[in-house]
Amino acid sequence: MKTVKKIVSILLLAIVISALLPTVASACPMCKAAAEQDENQPKAYMYSILFMLSMPAVIFGSFGYGIYRMNQRENDFSSLDEELHALDNSASDASE
Repeated sequence: MKTVKKIVSILLLAIVISALLPTVASACPMCKAAAEQDENQPKAYMYSILFMLSMPAVIFGSFGYGIYRMNQRENDFSSLDEELHALDNSASDASE
């Protein structure tokens, strides 16, 4: 019951804070003016935005690939261990 009251109070606080914040946030007018004067500036903004958007995908993709490779190595080692165990068993059966 305490957790429900805590969650409700946090939500109400968030609603009150968001209601008190200004509703319109303007972009920097100087950036817009500078972009209109230089023809290469919009391309630079576009590339910087693409770079920033690609970083989370690269980071999460790298972690995912690393986890995939660790899983594959573990599977390879376990299959090699099973093969060695089978060879040991067959060698011990042949010696008896």
